Amino acid sequence: MHFKTIFKSFLNKDMRKRILIVFGIIIAYRLIAHIPVPLGDANTFKESIENLISKSDFGNFLNLISGGGLTSFSIILVGLSPFITSSIVVQLITKAVPKLEELSQDGETGRRKINQWTRIITIPLAIVQSFAYIFILKESALANTASTIEMSTSQWILAITAMTAGSIILMWLGELITEQGIGNGISMIIFASIISQLPTTLASLWSSLFDVSEGSLSLWGWFNLPVNPTVFWVILGFAIALIVVIYFLVKINEAQRIITINYAKRVHGNSAYGGIKSILPIKLIAAGVIPVIFATSFLALPALVGQMVQAVDPGNEFGANLVSIFTAPSASNFATEYPEGITIKWFLYPAMYFVLVVAFTYFYTSIIFNTKEIADNLQKQGGFIESVRPGNTTATYLGKVVNRLNLFGALALGLIAMLPFITDYIFIITLGYPIGLSISGTGLLIVVTVALENLRQLDSRALMITYDEYK
Repeated sequence: MHFKTIFKSFLNKDMRKRILIVFGIIIAYRLIAHIPVPLGDANTFKESIENLISKSDFGNFLNLISGGGLTSFSIILVGLSPFITSSIVVQLITKAVPKLEELSQDGETGRRKINQWTRIITIPLAIVQSFAYIFILKESALANTASTIEMSTSQWILAITAMTAGSIILMWLGELITEQGIGNGISMIIFASIISQLPTTLASLWSSLFDVSEGSLSLWGWFNLPVNPTVFWVILGFAIALIVVIYFLVKINEAQRIITINYAKRVHGNSAYGGIKSILPIKLIAAGVIPVIFATSFLALPALVGQMVQAVDPGNEFGANLVSIFTAPSASNFATEYPEGITIKWFLYPAMYFVLVVAFTYFYTSIIFNTKEIADNLQKQGGFIESVRPGNTTATYLGKVVNRLNLFGALALGLIAMLPFITDYIFIITLGYPIGLSISGTGLLIVVTVALENLRQLDSRALMITYDEYK
């Protein structure tokens, strides 16, 4: 990174304008996150939702990536999930239908049409998910409270419309950020959602740290610190582990295989062209954080269906099994859910999560890194890899390289996603119970990946702006 160049680019009016626009959009997003769904008794919903999601680590994750929209019963409660699901569907269809695959390779025009179809499919998905959320929260969450709520048809329509509009607005804001050229808008919104929860987490840890009702910390008998000793050592260990994990994340995110490309020397008239070397960098994890988000969304659907079935028929075994299988083990309710300790059932959700992360890593990499297309482009430009024939042989060679990188990259990505379950397992083995302060590998991965990608794009634009000074 050229940090001096980045700071120097801030003197440029256009650069300052773009950055201010991005910050303005993020501020607007955070303001929208505090607009409640227009229902008669939103406070009752909020209290019930807090009780409901506290029983599930997955519910906490959904609340995390929605920027607290779940607990505040905001109009952005559905979040970007419909857009992400729509993107998966469109990419699968594009790969399955040859005409659509040709359209995706038809330059900017083809990409615009596919993006438009993605937006259109997002709308019905947002409507369905909005209905499902309200139905589940109304029937399941409120069933645990003494109060009841009756909703008329007009209230249903108003609430679903508001939540659908909130999801569409988030998608629009993300595209506005992308247009500024200093980061991916959708990723930045998720990044802002996670960061926005940091002050609440720090405040909770701070209050727990200075709770000395059980005694203070004595350091080797020299002096006492007015802090809770248990919380102090847990936070210290957590901070050290956090630094190690972030270092590992940065390393694997920046790791890449460099392939040298040679260009044949051509003579045209009295001029000679080519005869130079270039590089083709292939990232270890080319898919970034997308496989983790895809896997989370994929696992959320059966649990959502199971909750809807249970809301209609509380005694339905099929719905109960779906919720049980496709819900992450809860650290807060470990003693209740697993009275006999860790069983095979405890490992079921993490195992499915790991397999899906690995599978989606291979799938998404195959979409964004088309070896056949790259080999054809190299052949047209007179480029070749040393000791590898141009054309299909080059495509096969690149495919083998990508698959080898994916093998390690997908496993590393899966292990990062497993960090909360791994840390819970360690504490259960050592202490007999989880402490509920797991390292959120998914959240860290999103934050680190998006931060590095945004810095990279900011660096590229800064170099472009200050290019004349380096001539």
